[in-house]
Amino acid sequence: MLINASDSLTARWAPRLVTFVVWALALASAAYWGLKSTADAAGPQTAVATHTRAPIDTAAVAHVLGAVPQGAATETLVNPSTRFVLSGVIAGQGHGGAALIAVDGKPPKPFRVGSVVDGSLVLQSVGPRRAELANSLNGPAAFALELPVRK
Repeated sequence: MLINASDSLTARWAPRLVTFVVWALALASAAYWGLKSTADAAGPQTAVATHTRAPIDTAAVAHVLGAVPQGAATETLVNPSTRFVLSGVIAGQGHGGAALIAVDGKPPKPFRVGSVVDGSLVLQSVGPRRAELANSLNGPAAFALELPVRK
């Protein structure tokens, strides 16, 4: 009987090659799950950055660009709602209630509905997570402050 050399070579190496591939897949799977479990134990690695944009000083920008001021009438216009930060709200029955409002970066102070917050602005009304400021108690709201959303 004549034995072919290539058949005996294939017969010897085929099981070895299959065994090698199976062990390589098993080790790769173990490494994957090992790395995945250590990454979960460390917790999420995401960084959340919260940036607030500072108001732009239009007079300073105009000065840098070469504009000449028009006497004392060059007053910077700042959105008044950026000066105020709502920290808390206590909404009462009807038109009552109070709000914790920080003015110009100072610590927040409590204001009742109807009290003067700053200059001619009055706390007009409060609601869930919201406070409205106006020039008068019965006039239209100048702007509203919202509590920041907690995540």
